[in-house]
Amino acid sequence: DPRGLYVCETGGQRRSLQVHYRMCQNCIEVDAPTVSGIVIADLVATLFLAVAVYCVTGHDRGHTSRGEGREGPEGCAWHL
Repeated sequence: DPRGLYVCETGGQRRSLQVHYRMCQNCIEVDAPTVSGIVIADLVATLFLAVAVYCVTGHDRGHTSRGEGREGPEGCAWHL
C-alpha cells in the first residue's frame, strides 16, 4: 500500500509528500497480444461488413436511377 507520508531529508532540509492512492476495483490489465487480436478482429469485421454492403447494394454503377425525371406528387420532378 503506497499511501502515506513520505519524508526526504537532504542537506539539512526536510521535505514531505503526502500520497493518496486508490486501487481500481474493476480494472483489468490487457497485454499486447490481446490488443493486437482485438485490432485484427475489428479490421476483419469491418472488411466483412464492407464486402457484405457491396454485395447487397449491387455492382451497377453508372446507370441512372429508375425514378429519375418522373413526376412525383403534386407535379414535382425527381432529379439526382
